[in-house]
Amino acid sequence: MQILCLKQLAALNKYFWKYRLRLGIGIVFIFLSNYFNVLSPQVTGFVIEFVQKSLNLPGYKSPEKAPEYDFLVQQFIERVDGIDSFSKVVAICGVTILLLALIRGFFLFLMRQTIIVMSRHIEYDQKNEIYDHYQKLDTAFYKQNSTGDLMNRITEDVSRIRMFTGPAIMYLANLIAIISLCVFFMWKRDHTLTMYVLAPLPILAIAIYYINNTINKKSEKIQEALSDLTTNAQESYSGIRVIKSFVQEKAMLGFFTKNSETYKKNALGLAKVEAIYFPSITLLIGISTLLTIMIGGLYYINGGHNIGINTIVEFVMYINMLTFPVSAIGLTASMIQRAAASQKRINEFLKTEPTIKNPEATTAIKLEGNIFFENVSFTYPHTGIKALQNFNLTIKKGEKIAIIGKTGSGKSTVGQLLLRMYDVTDGKIMLDGKDVKQFGLTNLREQISYVPQDVFLFSETVKNNIGFGLDADNSKNVERAATQASVEKEIAGFSNKYETMVGERGVTLSGGQKQRISIARALIKSPNLVIFDDCLSAVDARTENEIIGNLNQYLNDKTAIIITHRIFSLFNFDNIIVLDDGKIIEQGTHIELMNKKGHYAKLYTRQQEQDFKNEK
Repeated sequence: MQILCLKQLAALNKYFWKYRLRLGIGIVFIFLSNYFNVLSPQVTGFVIEFVQKSLNLPGYKSPEKAPEYDFLVQQFIERVDGIDSFSKVVAICGVTILLLALIRGFFLFLMRQTIIVMSRHIEYDQKNEIYDHYQKLDTAFYKQNSTGDLMNRITEDVSRIRMFTGPAIMYLANLIAIISLCVFFMWKRDHTLTMYVLAPLPILAIAIYYINNTINKKSEKIQEALSDLTTNAQESYSGIRVIKSFVQEKAMLGFFTKNSETYKKNALGLAKVEAIYFPSITLLIGISTLLTIMIGGLYYINGGHNIGINTIVEFVMYINMLTFPVSAIGLTASMIQRAAASQKRINEFLKTEPTIKNPEATTAIKLEGNIFFENVSFTYPHTGIKALQNFNLTIKKGEKIAIIGKTGSGKSTVGQLLLRMYDVTDGKIMLDGKDVKQFGLTNLREQISYVPQDVFLFSETVKNNIGFGLDADNSKNVERAATQASVEKEIAGFSNKYETMVGERGVTLSGGQKQRISIARALIKSPNLVIFDDCLSAVDARTENEIIGNLNQYLNDKTAIIITHRIFSLFNFDNIIVLDDGKIIEQGTHIELMNKKGHYAKLYTRQQEQDFKNEK
């Protein structure tokens, strides 16, 4: 399990290397803060020995061998040895202990300024890496993974990893430094007493090993439960209007409560383990203190091992210094285990390769607008639905093509294949004589304006939504695109006009307004290829005719594919494709198809009758 944790966390090594200077200096500060900390017991031991000796207290015996202190302490002792005044020596020792505490505090401040700040930099880099990777993943990935889970991994999981790269690293380095220094000076002072005092530590190590496995398993379950909870909440907030319209608030609360109960149960289980864990560590530290006083006291009473009261005091101070770092073993181990569980979840996505990839060597290719579908078949990977079967179509530069068909006939798939949201299962798509896969994704999509069937607006101003595809702010182009999309009058009536916030997913706008703003966003790019996917379904007939009139002028020299379930008789299409179950069942101009009196003619007649009824 420990090896597995290290394997998952190895993904963070690149960040540690990037910030190696901060990390290295931080570890030096950790060592220095602990070094000046462990000098205090030695100065304290010296002053106790000095007081006993100077006052000739009852029971005092001069040690057979002078204690071995640190070099700095030895230098300090040599300087104060020549002072005759008893009170002055004690005062100097007191001031020295205070000074050591201040120096330690200063290095603790520097330690946090390096290690903790480093963890914030790593958190920033990791969130950017995950977000960047999310954007590279293809449409199929997002259909198979919930938004709530994606959000949880980039927020909660990254936060837990930051606790590892910051506090856990700091506590771990502090633990190693303080234990090494304390054990070193304790061993120099007295081997036997040191062994007795440290006897409980192996028990502590075994307990940590076994309990950490439990913590890791529970941490994974907690993160999974939290993802379900986040997904539940996110979907409820996004679909709140549907929930209210169907009066399902109580039912949705029941789902949320169930997921929340699962999360609470797992969290409480982990809390119980930690509640037993941390007091147990404190108990073992307390046993070490008792052993120090008891065994040291017996040695002092019996006059063995050259141990005096000063030695016992030094050991007690060393043990107290070890209390927090050793008790933090559990906290640190818990942080590491939680971070490993979170990093494992992040690694799963970071290792997910997009199925739609850029060609190895890409050069900017100018798209003219000639399109050729050759025996194209496509099956959606997540459902197995066959959207297109042996689809053949030739579109010349500047032609206007309509693709008509009922829901599920494969109309939208044509547009998504051209944008390489998916790659064909069989056959190939040629653009200007080149396979669409030879185009770099950015190069390809920059040259296509696409209005999706599912309109999406950002929680931004109207102006920024229309100008989303522009690299620079251009108010004139935004206003012109709004006019072409026949939405400029509504925008003029908004409280802040083009600076009006549209709300999340355009919630403050009507369906028709959202569609027209989406059309304006496509028109502002002025590319050579335009794809409209059923983008006029929410507008009235008058506005539809107005938009079509504007599009006739806008699309004059552009290749256009208009995907729709309605027939636009006012639009002069060069070719109309009728799809059914992924196959072309009819194609031709409006007049040719009407003369055939087939599927298209029936659809047109039915639409005319319906429009006539609506007008009446």
